[in-house]
Amino acid sequence: MTPIRLYDLQMCDDRRPSPFCWRIKYALAHKGLPFETVPVALTDIPTIAGGAHKTVPIIEDGGKTVCDSWAIADHLDEAYPDRPRLFGTPAERELCRFVEASLFVSAGRPLLRAYLKDVHDHAFERDRGYFRQSREKLFGCTLEEMASARAEQLDAARAGLESVRLTLKGGAPFLSGAHPGFADYMVAGFLLWIASIGTAPFLRSDDPLLEWLGRVQDLYGGLGRRGPFYAIAA
Repeated sequence: MTPIRLYDLQMCDDRRPSPFCWRIKYALAHKGLPFETVPVALTDIPTIAGGAHKTVPIIEDGGKTVCDSWAIADHLDEAYPDRPRLFGTPAERELCRFVEASLFVSAGRPLLRAYLKDVHDHAFERDRGYFRQSREKLFGCTLEEMASARAEQLDAARAGLESVRLTLKGGAPFLSGAHPGFADYMVAGFLLWIASIGTAPFLRSDDPLLEWLGRVQDLYGGLGRRGPFYAIAA
């Protein structure tokens, strides 16, 4: 079987920080599909597929090009129905959309503010001007101003993950129950993004999320341990 090509965001020292690319790596492994990653820098994304897409992940599967992590997940279930499904039912898919929205609202926003300066500093030098200009315009302040309030932002983001901790207290090893699913891959993708570029640890050393994250990292031959990573907890 010809491996699927996954265009994967790359930064200095071969760091792969995109949370959306991470969830698709897990989705491909979940389906048991061979894939190869094609590293791409931020400002090189417009050179892929004739400039039709502005963000990664992008996959090439045979003669088909698909962009956006949700569209890719849907494609994988439709194109490979005989392999383990990412969404068992339409209701499960919509519940995963709710998990994503909740994650962005409760933890994603403060995490972005806390770590955007680290993302900038790990980007290739040719990408930094574009990244700084676009993000400072979006947030209305400098990256340095955002970083100056990092301690408060991390406190808010840790509190924003309490719903994940409470779910795991139910006793199941994964957010999706006895077996890992797309909800696990989404949340783990965010944490692996932080581990890829975060010079300040995010989680406390006694956070119960660490045990769950370790289980997800160990899946599929240790997929989530293919760094380099910073320590995510201290």
